Amino acid sequence: MEFTETNLRGAFVLQIKKIEDERGYFGRAWCQEEFLRHGLNPRMVQLNVGLSHRRGTMRGMHYQLAPHAEAKFVRCTRGAIYDVIIDLRERSPTFGRWYGLELAPDNGLMVYAPEGFAHGYQTLQDDTEMYYLTSSPFAPAAARGVRYDDPAFEITWPLPVSFISAADRGWPDFRA
Repeated sequence: MEFTETNLRGAFVLQIKKIEDERGYFGRAWCQEEFLRHGLNPRMVQLNVGLSHRRGTMRGMHYQLAPHAEAKFVRCTRGAIYDVIIDLRERSPTFGRWYGLELAPDNGLMVYAPEGFAHGYQTLQDDTEMYYLTSSPFAPAAARGVRYDDPAFEITWPLPVSFISAADRGWPDFRA
């Protein structure tokens, strides 16, 4: 696996190093030792899977409050997503900044967002599936979010939003 730090402190893009031959390829998508070597939280306790039927579907931007804050490790397994993370750690030098990139099975890219980040994505193709590992189980009372179009962040999404839940559309304006 190759680790590249983003412009947000502690957030990484990871790429599967593919060993290819006439059969296809083999690569590592997770390694606890490599996470530890890069100072990342390797404790992943829950695996979530999401399927979105239509291109332009928006999910997020979600996070959990401490003590249930969660690191996330995200990969797209079918279709393609535009994945976005926002640093919401008040003491961070990159507080309030966001980072986005396309994740798809063919590019082998994955995202690691540490605790204190909001996460969301928009599907770029119909029938897109993604999965992500979290370092803390889902805790409904700690669940929070920010709107995908909150003016505090000015996120540039690749497509118009075609589908979004009422909850994700209804988050209040972000206040630091």
